[in-house]
Amino acid sequence: MGRLWDKLTGTQYPAEGVAPLPGAEVRAALLALNTPGVAYRVRNALPAEKADLVAECQIRRVGVTLKTRMRLIPVKHEVRFLDERWENRSSDNADKQYGRGHAPAVFRQWETQQGPDGRKHKVETFRFDTREMTDPLRNTILGAGWTLRGVLFRL
Repeated sequence: MGRLWDKLTGTQYPAEGVAPLPGAEVRAALLALNTPGVAYRVRNALPAEKADLVAECQIRRVGVTLKTRMRLIPVKHEVRFLDERWENRSSDNADKQYGRGHAPAVFRQWETQQGPDGRKHKVETFRFDTREMTDPLRNTILGAGWTLRGVLFRL
């Protein structure tokens, strides 16, 4: 059941021979991902979030909020994470959706424009891939020699 469960939860292990860094350095490396130009923010978690760190991204153009809650377990050299997504694609709250677990998605917006040949063409005006947030988190954790352990229910 181990490998199947790891696949279902998105658990990943660091490469062989990578020495695990201390917990304080992993935390600092994750917080250092906050640079100008990234669409997400990594911050210390609030007590109600039941985590150590939270990465969050609000994509107002398409009405989506992404949140990854992370709990650092220094004794095991692992980060337990829970991905959550809220979608509200209409003006009323009746169409609001919530999801949890690893689910990469690409959000796009298109516009019809007239091309130089006089014909109408669909042109992509906005694009956001959720992996723009999750990949840097994953690479930082695995690069620090820690296991990235996904959870489905609670941290």
